[in-house]
Parts: sequence; structure tokens; C-alpha cells
Amino acid sequence: MLNISRATGQMQIFEVANKKSANEFLDVARVIYANDTEWVCPLDNDIRNVFNPAKNSFFNHGEAIRWILKDDEGKLIGRIAAFINEKKANYGDKRIGGLGFFESIEDKSAATLLFDTAVTWLKERKVNTVDGPINFGENDQFWGLLVEGFTSPSYGMAYNSFYYQKFFEDYGFKVKMEQMTNKFFLKEGLSPRFVKIAKYIVQRKPSITTERFDPKRIDKYAEDFMYIYNAAWAEFENFTPIDKEYVLEAFKKMKPVLDPNLVQFAYVSGEPASFVISLPDVNQIFKRFNGKLNLINKVRFLLLKRKNIIDRVRVVVMGTHPKFQGIGLESVITYKSFEYSYNNTPLNEVELSWVGDFNDKMIAIHKGLGAVPSKKHITYRMELK
Repeated sequence: MLNISRATGQMQIFEVANKKSANEFLDVARVIYANDTEWVCPLDNDIRNVFNPAKNSFFNHGEAIRWILKDDEGKLIGRIAAFINEKKANYGDKRIGGLGFFESIEDKSAATLLFDTAVTWLKERKVNTVDGPINFGENDQFWGLLVEGFTSPSYGMAYNSFYYQKFFEDYGFKVKMEQMTNKFFLKEGLSPRFVKIAKYIVQRKPSITTERFDPKRIDKYAEDFMYIYNAAWAEFENFTPIDKEYVLEAFKKMKPVLDPNLVQFAYVSGEPASFVISLPDVNQIFKRFNGKLNLINKVRFLLLKRKNIIDRVRVVVMGTHPKFQGIGLESVITYKSFEYSYNNTPLNEVELSWVGDFNDKMIAIHKGLGAVPSKKHITYRMELK
């Protein structure tokens, strides 16, 4: 791909086309948030892997591109990425593309140039509908614009400056969905009603069994996850089933940081029925590394992890097969996971992230747990003329 640059006024935008510009793409965020004490720098490798065809299976059916923005002195002042996933692009009369990884100084002209560049690229691919900010992958990481709750993000959650909301809305983006994150504290105890329901279900239905994730049987749990997930999300707009390659990719990525007891599966008469995947918030350690997970920091990570300084866990995803919805399996596996956390770990804050405003069932589960609002992200959509 050719290196494309375009000067506008005192700014110049460059396509990421080599190692130097790829590193500058990462450095933009470090520049923008240099004085923000709440920001946690994502791991460089996590961002790199999104744009690496050897690491991201979405390149099998899509493409992605990145740009960096500099001022007249060559200083980094912004970045943006655009992508199209052909498995999800065509829906009715819409051809949908996405943009994400947006960062900008507080300058409307800079933000506009970044948006214009990404939208032009998408238009060249016949896109007429743009979603953002999103990820070139599933929505468990780097998805949505933070608009409420500008506190330290847990691992994988999007964080941004408060003024980005105005940039998106002034450019013409409209709210597609709100993504609510709620939280509760284990040391305050689980909702008595929730515990009572979970115990009652287990006692009355011996056909229900639970299993914690076993890393040695990753292939089996990838199959079970895919079976439940694809059925549970089929009812939602423009859903495309995930494949085993992607699930294995995600599980292997999580493996170094997960506690198997926080990943629970439920079965009904042996059939995969429900799951919950929670991860200790390793950002509480990673915030010391400024995005660099080199050999020294890997050793530091292991040492710090043993000190039990992580006291927050993020519930990344939860799902139940439609044929088993309504019998309380979510309560069973959540109770199983949090009972372990309460009795055997220093974990206290539980972040339930995130649930879309369209997902009434999951919203009800959050309320049943006694969780309270913590953060709000927005996924925007813009129809192109």
C-alpha cells in the first residue's frame, strides 16, 4: 500500500505504512493523555495485533487502515483508523463500515480532518453507513465512546477525553446505542434475593451442572462458547456468527491473565447452556508499564500479580442459549463465580461491562445483582449522503 500524505493548513495527515509510523500511531495516545492521571495506556501489542493480519482473523474477510496527524512542527496531534468487515458490511440497504482508535488534541479542525480522511476511504469502498468508534474485531474491547464515568478504565475498556463527544456529534454522528457499565462491591455482599434464587435453582434442577474453565481443554470450551454465543446473539441486528478460529484466538489471548474460576459454564443434561467470562483487571498492574510489555515488565507483572494488588474484576461477556433462557442459569454461574471471588481472592469491585440499552434481559440481571451505574459509552452511527 502506498504511503499517502495530505497537508491541510498547518496539519499533515499520513497513512501508517511502515514500522516508524506504526509506532507513532501508538505514541499519539501517550501524547494526548500525558497529563491525564486516570488514563491507562493499552498494551502496545494489543493495539498492534488489531492491525496485524497474522494475529487478527478479521483480515480474512475485511481490511483496515490507519492514519496519524501531525502539526507544522511535526508533532503528533491525532490518529484514526477505518475498517470494513465484509461479513457484516451489507445489511438491507446499508453498507456499513467503521472507524475507531480516534485520538485528537482539542482542536475541531484536527478532528474534522481525521474524520474526513477515514470517511473518504470508506466511501471509496461504497460504504453508506459509518459506525464508530468501534474496533476491527468483536465488541469486547476498544468499543464505544466514553461519555460518563471518566475514571480509570479496566482492561479492554475504551477511555477517551471528554471533548471527543462534541467532535463526533458536531461532525454528524447520531447515537446508535448506549452501552451501560454497572458495578457492585463483593465485600458488601451479594443481593440476598439473588443468592436465594441461585441456590434454589441448583437444588431443584439436578440436571444443571457447572464447570470452571480448564485451560488444558481450551478446544472443548471454545466449542461450547461458540455454540451458546451464536444462538444467544442471533436475534440482534446484523449479527454474524463467530467462528472457532476467532474464539480460540480470544481464549489464548486471555489465558495469561485469567483466573479459571472466574470463567464458568453451565450445562443442562450435558448440553452447553450458559457462560460467564470475567477477568481480573490487570490494568491495575499495566498502568505502571506505559503500554510496554517487554521482558522486564513481564517479570514485574508476575511479581505484582502475586502481591494480590488487583481488587477489581470485569465481567466481559455473559450469555445463555435461547432454549435455556428464563430458568435462572445466569444467576447460577454468576453466583458460582462470585462466591469463589469473595472467599478466595482480594477482589472487591465487580464491573459489569458493558450491556447495550437494547438488552433488557441483561439489564434485569444487573439490577438483580444490586449493581449501580458506573460508566456510559456510546456507539455512534452516521448515514453518508
